[in-house]
Amino acid sequence: MLEDFALAPFMTVLDGIEHDFLSEAESFALLGSKERGSRRVHSGVLRWTEHAVQHYLTAFPPGNPDLNGEYWQPVRSSWTYEQELSKPDRRGVRSYRIRVWGRCYRSADGRVNELRMMSYRRDGRKRATEEVAIAAHIAANAQSRPERVRVREFTCLDGETELLYEGTPEQVGELYREFGAPALAEVVDGSEYRPGEPCVKCLYRVECPGLPSAPGVLGISDRSRPRRTWSVTNGRNYRACPAKDFLRRMRLPLDQRIERVAAAERGRALHDHLLRKHAADSRTPCAARAEEHWSPRPLPPDEAEAGAAMLRHHSEVCPLLRLPPGAVLKAEPGLVFDDTDADVVLLVTPDLLYQDRGSWVWREVKTTRGAAGKAFRTLESVPQIALAIVLLGRGLLGGSRARSRVELEVLRPDGVDLRLFDPFDRRMRAEAAEVVHGLVRDWHRDDEFTPRPSSECRSCEVRRWCPAALPETAG
Repeated sequence: MLEDFALAPFMTVLDGIEHDFLSEAESFALLGSKERGSRRVHSGVLRWTEHAVQHYLTAFPPGNPDLNGEYWQPVRSSWTYEQELSKPDRRGVRSYRIRVWGRCYRSADGRVNELRMMSYRRDGRKRATEEVAIAAHIAANAQSRPERVRVREFTCLDGETELLYEGTPEQVGELYREFGAPALAEVVDGSEYRPGEPCVKCLYRVECPGLPSAPGVLGISDRSRPRRTWSVTNGRNYRACPAKDFLRRMRLPLDQRIERVAAAERGRALHDHLLRKHAADSRTPCAARAEEHWSPRPLPPDEAEAGAAMLRHHSEVCPLLRLPPGAVLKAEPGLVFDDTDADVVLLVTPDLLYQDRGSWVWREVKTTRGAAGKAFRTLESVPQIALAIVLLGRGLLGGSRARSRVELEVLRPDGVDLRLFDPFDRRMRAEAAEVVHGLVRDWHRDDEFTPRPSSECRSCEVRRWCPAALPETAG
């Protein structure tokens, strides 16, 4: 079985260097030893780990002062905060325990506790104040009480560090009471079901009313494989290259030059725009005249113009034009199903779900500059439609089957095509089931996710981490 958390090997190597006094080479050798247990490290994750470790050791050289001239003693175990109450609280609980994930250090003079939290790359996202408050609270109450507490963030991709917080234990206590404690109470008291990726490791999923059971929906009867999630996106990535799917699942940093090419950004911008319009409480049909600054993303002029033309044509078939009053409408809802036959959690995000007099309609929107009728001609070319047919055909969304249908809206600068699919047509369902099964079959039984070098390497956004990427295309 492959290690499925990309930062686990990174932490293992640093543990070997900082706690077991191994050389960098010796610590990396440990990753491939039997002492690591049954989880092997994918070659792409290993390359990523080498990159991240090099950056970390540059910023924080063991036994030497860091970039700020300070000496640190690594703490072997993650810090844990435990609270024992004299009597049960209103929840009937007397004992609470919170563990922080990161690398823990104490200054050489024992006056400062420093927690270093890891991120893959700098993407503009700031850690929530609540998260920092809880982390600082744990660091302030770990082992002997320090005089000061620091929380840093280390970015593995570029080796940058950022001081998120510094203060005395008293200041940490005030921050925790204002932000951290209320956030934790909300988590502990929460009773809402939020099915999603975490369902994979949830011990209560079998009896969970928030996770619909869908045995056999993927056409596989085999529960011997590691339990994982699957989506159509995974299926397409795997078809291009097994390693690509695995490395994307590991959330390794992507090559933004490839991930953010103009045509792809235009497609994302269109979906973002339609999501805002369709999710608005006013339920106003999309206008024939696109807003001047319709895109929430910066686009080249030609792509912005093409997108505006596509939006004008979308107004001709916007579902809100004929949406009955009071009908349920869900813009990009996250659907989750448990295929208990394959032991796979299925993740699906339709572009739009709406009701037509009690029947569910599933709308997918695609964009192309190609000629009418050329793109998306078969179910295999639009596997989202195939999966929608399978799910609606099995009645997994409920509702009446009378007007239930799948709609494919193909937007072009010069027009729009709207195709309808009957999920209860026997031949259509059989074709759709075959497409879905074809996407998931080889992935489901794969243990190695070996790279498959080809011309696809040129457009692979994770090729930087793939040792097998073709030499002439590797970046």
